[in-house]
Amino acid sequence: MLKTIDLFSGAGGLSIGLHAAGFETVAAVEIDPSSVNTFAGHSPNAKIIKSDIRGINLIDFKGNIDLVVGGPPCQPFSTGGLRACQNDDRNMVPSFVKVIDKIRPYAFIMENVPGLAVGNSSNYLNGVLKELNNLGYKITKSIVSAEEYGVPQKRKRLIVVGIRDKYFRFPKPTHGPGTKNYYLTVDDVLPSHVIGEPNKSKITFAKNPDLRPNPHHGLMFNGGGRPIDRSKPSPTILASAGGNKTHFFDELCLVSEYHKHLLAGGAPRIGELPGARRLTIKESAILQTFPPSIEFSGPRSSQYRQIGNAVPPKLAEAIGLALKRQICQEDFIENDYYPIELGFAI
Repeated sequence: MLKTIDLFSGAGGLSIGLHAAGFETVAAVEIDPSSVNTFAGHSPNAKIIKSDIRGINLIDFKGNIDLVVGGPPCQPFSTGGLRACQNDDRNMVPSFVKVIDKIRPYAFIMENVPGLAVGNSSNYLNGVLKELNNLGYKITKSIVSAEEYGVPQKRKRLIVVGIRDKYFRFPKPTHGPGTKNYYLTVDDVLPSHVIGEPNKSKITFAKNPDLRPNPHHGLMFNGGGRPIDRSKPSPTILASAGGNKTHFFDELCLVSEYHKHLLAGGAPRIGELPGARRLTIKESAILQTFPPSIEFSGPRSSQYRQIGNAVPPKLAEAIGLALKRQICQEDFIENDYYPIELGFAI
């Protein structure tokens, strides 16, 4: 199997998906104790380095690693934050580049929020790509949608891939319009009954609701949690979930009626939404495509955070399988891949 190091590994969504695609994670770097325990539970043979990446030296892995992967913390580039970019102390992209420089793997995968590729952050990203290109890598990038690769969740991620002697070609979607498969929906993966320990966080009506044309969008209820439409992929699972930012099921089908009431000029209601319940930890993990056998460690808030921060394993598998086929020149079907789009003009 092709050998991998997973940086900023978190709960290990990338490693789980890459293992399914034919990669072996031999080492992982993660500072959060709960995430370390979760990772160790599903990857007992990997060497897990519990440390701030800025304080370690991975030079011993040089010449023994085929692939380095990682998702540096996204807060400096998230559209939901200040977007301080390189001026944010949490920016670990330079640390990712340093590891590539030290180890010089055959290939790398870096993932992050789409916000890194837009606005002022895009200038920073282009500078990073130039550094990586100067290290000898041919680079491509794309913003991918997880639901197009068999994940029952709407989730966009920036994926940057570098290979020493060729440009990576991103796989075409396997699900959705123009494919042989429909988008997987919440109903496809979750039954109507509760799976796991119930989340007791209440769903209450917002004092000043913000309406959208779709009743499942907007902010009619307090917090960032959205009502889930079971007939479609889930909204993006948030790392801040656990409380009122956890999406919820409208089991009495009252959300659409309330939406019509507000559109007609009705007054906002007060109190709790009857019959509503929030996603459990296990349900959130299923929507992220974690295998059912995975046990998440730590306090409840940490478990929600680990799940929300992760790359969906099914998305990681799709990217990993495409990379493996191109590296090993096996089972490559031309029409299954997009033409090359340069992430950085050589």
